[in-house]
Amino acid sequence: MAGRTFTFLGTGTSVGVPMIGCECPVCTSSDPHNQRYRVGVLLRVPHGNILIDTPPELRLQLLRERVSVIHAVLFTHYHADHLFGLDDLRPVARHLGHSVPLFCTGEVEGKIRTAFSYAFGPEAESLSAGFIPKLRFERIDTEPFCVLGEEITPIPLEHAHFSVLGFRIRDVAYCTDVSNIPRSSWPFLENLDVLVLDALRYKPHPAHFGLNQALDVIEQFRPRQAYLTHLSHEFDHETVNSQLPPHVRLAHDGLSFAF
Repeated sequence: MAGRTFTFLGTGTSVGVPMIGCECPVCTSSDPHNQRYRVGVLLRVPHGNILIDTPPELRLQLLRERVSVIHAVLFTHYHADHLFGLDDLRPVARHLGHSVPLFCTGEVEGKIRTAFSYAFGPEAESLSAGFIPKLRFERIDTEPFCVLGEEITPIPLEHAHFSVLGFRIRDVAYCTDVSNIPRSSWPFLENLDVLVLDALRYKPHPAHFGLNQALDVIEQFRPRQAYLTHLSHEFDHETVNSQLPPHVRLAHDGLSFAF
């Protein structure tokens, strides 16, 4: 049976890195680790490929990783940098032979139906896969659910005044876009091999952990390895990594690990 791999499709903040109009040292860096698409994750599991979120560069990310088919998508929340690549899945339903299942809350489903209204309704029924994304919704809440034979546990998180989800699969937890972890979610972050955690910039932010806040969370839960994601142009990859504890690294686009 094939193994399982976790791949960072993108590790950047909502405007990406480089940022339009910025001439800072990170935005003009020649280090490819400082070039960050918007955040998304690919989980390769024995029975197929699972996406977490559909960032705006999704087509480019999937081509870079040589991925031809996606079997399911999980959504953390509905913000544009996590959602607006959804139309790039238009060819996928043709390869699958059926619509692409989207695992999300009712709130996220409502936003998708509004933002991609052309994919739903009577007029969409007559259009074949490839002309529009063929999608179907699988409603989730806070209870564990199964995708492609893998048990996924949602992790309720706070993102400023928004409620968002992280996900735990086996001993890996993915928590992007988080400014607070409710105490009720702490048990989901215990005994981890890998914790992937939001760290936008050096200072705290109303909707995201700052670097020291993220490090405090990592110290609290003590995963074997931690990766920081949703990174702004404040972070030069080599400089920040040289300052971090050995078991904490900045993630970078294309980074993969087995789980």
